[in-house]
Amino acid sequence: MEISANTQALAYLVSAILFILALKGLTHPTTARRGNFYGMGGMLIAIAATLMGSEVRDYGFIIAGVAMGAVIGTVLAMRIQMTAMPQLVAALHSFVGLAAVLVAIGTFLNHQADGHLDGLLMGELSAGVIIGAITFTGSVIAFGKLQGLISGKPVVFTGQHALNAALGIATIALGIHFGMTGSLVSLGLMTLLAMVLGVTLIIPIGGADMPVIISMLNSYSGWAAAATGFTLGNNLLIIVGALVGFSGAILSFIMCRAMNRSILNVVFGGFGTEGGGGDSSAVAQAAQKGVKSASVEDAVYWMEDAGKVIVVPGYGMAVAQAQHALKELMELLEARGVDVKFAIHPVAGRMPGHMNVLLAEADIPYDRVLEMDEVNPEFATCDVALVVGANDVVNPAAKTDSSSPIYGMPILEASKARQVYFIKRSMRPGYSGVDNLLFYQDNCSLIFGDAKDVCEGLAAALKGGAH
Repeated sequence: MEISANTQALAYLVSAILFILALKGLTHPTTARRGNFYGMGGMLIAIAATLMGSEVRDYGFIIAGVAMGAVIGTVLAMRIQMTAMPQLVAALHSFVGLAAVLVAIGTFLNHQADGHLDGLLMGELSAGVIIGAITFTGSVIAFGKLQGLISGKPVVFTGQHALNAALGIATIALGIHFGMTGSLVSLGLMTLLAMVLGVTLIIPIGGADMPVIISMLNSYSGWAAAATGFTLGNNLLIIVGALVGFSGAILSFIMCRAMNRSILNVVFGGFGTEGGGGDSSAVAQAAQKGVKSASVEDAVYWMEDAGKVIVVPGYGMAVAQAQHALKELMELLEARGVDVKFAIHPVAGRMPGHMNVLLAEADIPYDRVLEMDEVNPEFATCDVALVVGANDVVNPAAKTDSSSPIYGMPILEASKARQVYFIKRSMRPGYSGVDNLLFYQDNCSLIFGDAKDVCEGLAAALKGGAH
């Protein structure tokens, strides 16, 4: 069944509206589920309208591709752990980038054979290849860092920025030459250099900045999709690509502002390369005091008689999959009349909204989950702050130690609670490599162990009646 161009355009308009509603829905946990349904509905309409358009001549390869993609996607969806979501997102971004490169090259070869090349199309092809190649290799490196296949530490060397600038200029120059001449050599070199640039742009990014980088790569994938839309003459793909590109860029800017960081510094720099704040006088003095260790029973003693407990989840919670144990702990404390809330930092975890997703998976009510600006005033009236696998986002060095790489970054003010219990595997610093001054405060005690085991122990102690 073939539909007219007007019908297809109308379907694309409906899809675009649904995609906009999807973005709006994803701005808050309570509407995120509805937003996802809007997005899925918009994509279903878009695919159907495209397949029924006059430009489709053969369905054989399309059906085969859809079938293979459906199988791979289903297997991944069934096997992927929630803790591995950042890696999955990075991998999906790489596919978008690679698709943009392949579509651009394929379009060039087809139009070259037909003799239908023009300057505008060649410019679109150059943009698609460059953006797509950078997105592809950059996302692969991000995946490797998040998966632990590549060190999460920034990889920096002398002349790095000069190299990136040279690669960028050379890539653009080759893109212009390709656009003017249609040279296959220029196309190949442009693709290769853009892929190298994707690597050199991401390897100096440290683990602490990974949430921002995931968001930026999301933006890049949007621009790659938009470039592909221009290449294929598909208006909806242009619209969707622009929506993703702008929304990813805006989110990255917001997250950088939440970290008191310049987005240019994040994209082109290496966070934590200064060696951390371990040699600063503040950290050295604190370290001389040592830390206080506590048991599960100690924490329960404080929490069961508390009026308010604020839980600060971090990546350690995600790795240990402790969110369900925290849900049980929350219910037990609330049964005793304790007010339990969860504090979320904008860059906690390894991607935007990472902690929110994990807590939602455990069916923790949305009204218990507060963002940084909402919850910070409540720490001063909080009896116990329970930090579960977080680190940099509660580090007072961001406010007090001007020599620290994270100085100026807004933090969750857990240090203001009457008592802080910090669940941690070891004394190793967080992903940014910065020692945490909170460990050494008089009101802070560390509970060493796996986050899930400790939280289950806390729940078991409460069930047993404690004191």
